[in-house]
Amino acid sequence: MNMKLNLKSRKRLKVKRPVIPVFFACDDNYVKYMMVTMKSLIAHASPQNKYLLYVLHTNISAENIMKVEQMMTDNVSVTFCDVSEALKRVESQLSVRDYYSLTTYYRMFIPELFPEFDKVLYIDSDTILYRDIADLYSYEMGDNYIGGIQDYLVAHVNIYGEYVEKVLGVSRAAYFNAGVVLINSDAFRRNHIKDKFVELLNTYSFVVAQDQDYLNILCQDHILWIDSKWNVQMPEPTERPADSIALVHYNLAIKPWQSAQCRYGDEFWKYAKDTAVYESLKEEQKSFNEEDVKKVEQAGENLKNLALHEIANEDNYLRRFVDESRHTTTRQEIVAKREQYEREGRFIEDLEDDPPSRVLMPNEVDYLRRNMTNRLRTRYAFKIARFFMNTMIKKKQLVIKEITGVENFRSVTGGAIITCNHFNAFDSFAAQIAYEKAIPRGLPLRKKMFRIIKEGNYTSFPGFYGFLMRNCNTLPLSSNKDTMKKFMKAVDKILQRGHLILIYPEQSMWWNYRKPKPLKKGGFTFAAKNNVPIIPMFITMEDTNVPGEGGLPVQAYSIHIAPPIYPDKNKNKAANAQEMMEKNAHAWKEIYERAYGIPLEYTCDDSYVDMYLA
Repeated sequence: MNMKLNLKSRKRLKVKRPVIPVFFACDDNYVKYMMVTMKSLIAHASPQNKYLLYVLHTNISAENIMKVEQMMTDNVSVTFCDVSEALKRVESQLSVRDYYSLTTYYRMFIPELFPEFDKVLYIDSDTILYRDIADLYSYEMGDNYIGGIQDYLVAHVNIYGEYVEKVLGVSRAAYFNAGVVLINSDAFRRNHIKDKFVELLNTYSFVVAQDQDYLNILCQDHILWIDSKWNVQMPEPTERPADSIALVHYNLAIKPWQSAQCRYGDEFWKYAKDTAVYESLKEEQKSFNEEDVKKVEQAGENLKNLALHEIANEDNYLRRFVDESRHTTTRQEIVAKREQYEREGRFIEDLEDDPPSRVLMPNEVDYLRRNMTNRLRTRYAFKIARFFMNTMIKKKQLVIKEITGVENFRSVTGGAIITCNHFNAFDSFAAQIAYEKAIPRGLPLRKKMFRIIKEGNYTSFPGFYGFLMRNCNTLPLSSNKDTMKKFMKAVDKILQRGHLILIYPEQSMWWNYRKPKPLKKGGFTFAAKNNVPIIPMFITMEDTNVPGEGGLPVQAYSIHIAPPIYPDKNKNKAANAQEMMEKNAHAWKEIYERAYGIPLEYTCDDSYVDMYLA
């Protein structure tokens, strides 16, 4: 039976016998191997169950479909599901791959394409069953997302163990092989695993184990570990006795249809001889020569080299998204430097080295996102930033304790300047969360929040963070006069259109510094010029029991939003800018002293911080 997916017309299946849904993902080149897998499954199928076999594909020929359908029995049906139409629904979300050629990824969509099942099995087409697959299906999933078996190669070969630990951030002992998995479809749907997969697929391209890597990251800590007899893998050094095998997986080795020397090959041919493709498989084995052996061996070497490359890659997944230890200066050194700079009143200087900067020219930046490509890039950047932020929250690298004063956001109907203290590279995430908290649930964000950033952060910041710096509605400053003219016009337009602009009026970023620093007038001048209010935001911190960078505790943030400060229509621009800046400083000081319960004091001469100590 060949089927085009039509979710609207499909209803929950009603059968008398227990149903065992088993999924394959296949293309025309692999159908004949899948037929042997199916033959072994049928041979062990209990007459008391109904086995529904689904083949997800986009290009299997009618001839091959007919061959497979001839294998069906009274209690084993085969349905070919052309997923082309279904994949078109997510095509617009996929910005980094030609998805249609990658059948290995199809399993990620099974829970949403087949809502009638709460649990399904997926097995690769280079497997042979020794027992009834219903026994594997009988495992109770609980709240786990997936049931799997440890990947032998990763657990026992150091290169691959280092790869998953240093690139994925997953323990080698807790990494499963995705060739045989029990999927908790209900949990996948409830936890939006498909959407998270699409976001991660767009965020980072795993080149070693591809979908297996994605699954291990998405299902980390939600894995039901299944007896290894259900995925006996070729990298295991010795052959197991038949009574300790339920399924053999011919992975990462020469296959039985290639060489008579393949372990467990006799079991493959026992079922192959009863299929319509037996002669074709035998011919394939006969034609397999020394050159083909070298190609298989070279493929293994290439896989090792890919793993080594990713381990060494300074911008690999773990370093890009999770590992924050790559600093030119240790956090303990930063704390000492911070204390020194406060004593010396050097508040406008950054504590950490910025990337080397270059001049930003006018033609390099589209401040208002007039170009369609730039708008799409911004939309994509916000998606992956959201994924990154959610990952940080999940791993407790970003902890929001409370948000107060959201009504002060709601009271502003037009454009505004938001001010925030600057103490972390990701404090703008906290500001975004606070703004979104102010919007009643279900209503769209009609205002956009733009961020003013340094020139070097836009022109020279590397990797993933540089991508966010250039595309998440950022407004880079420039040392080029013409670019700054363009910047000023964009700021005016954005405020006049009723949007928000986040600025850091302290100018410098001091890691985890709790006190407000002296303010610069620039952002307040923008507000005065455009007759829009300032919304003072100040974030206070407290230690958690979660160890963070350099062994220092992760900070829990309390976000305080003070009442908006409006310009006085009876004063000129300069006077308004000065007054708004002073009122902002006063609001921050009040929040600091109220939150920490101590007076605001500095170790430097009072003249450096007159606005706070006057």
